[in-house]
Amino acid sequence: MLKVIGIIVAALLVAVAVVLVLAATKPDRFHVERTVSIKAPPERIFPLINDFRSWSGWSPYEKKDPAMKRAFSGAAAGKGAVYEWDGDRNVGSGRIEIADASPPSKVTIKLDMIKPFDAHNIVEFTLEPRGEATNVTWAMNGQVPYLAKIVHVIFNMDRMVGKDFETGLANLKTLAEK
Repeated sequence: MLKVIGIIVAALLVAVAVVLVLAATKPDRFHVERTVSIKAPPERIFPLINDFRSWSGWSPYEKKDPAMKRAFSGAAAGKGAVYEWDGDRNVGSGRIEIADASPPSKVTIKLDMIKPFDAHNIVEFTLEPRGEATNVTWAMNGQVPYLAKIVHVIFNMDRMVGKDFETGLANLKTLAEK
């Protein structure tokens, strides 16, 4: 019996060591990006991104917790607009602020997550006209501290967040093409 317990403990220690070593090989930064083509001019799409009050019509996070608490402050739209939320485990809590807006081509947002984990990232929406359509790209970049690297060994950040971006962009496309 003691021998079996020793084998189990040794196997667990090896598994933990493998995860820690794999985490050390993960990059210090991450980048998630998705793009969609929307049959609308940038001037129609830009206000839907540049005004946080419009996000309820397309953001996937709004639908994950309809009961979450929301607060808007700062500018009504554009640079200085702030949106704070406090929700369930599906959306956590945090704050976003438009750091820069270049109508009708780009919105840069500072994202500060509080729950379920502390994170500070940059989100960018870029709008590029392509004939009668506009390519809209939703991207997020950030630092990956060592503890987050351990999580990244188990969970694929690009796949998890990328699905939300794809859903949001599909919703934005539906709304903008009406």
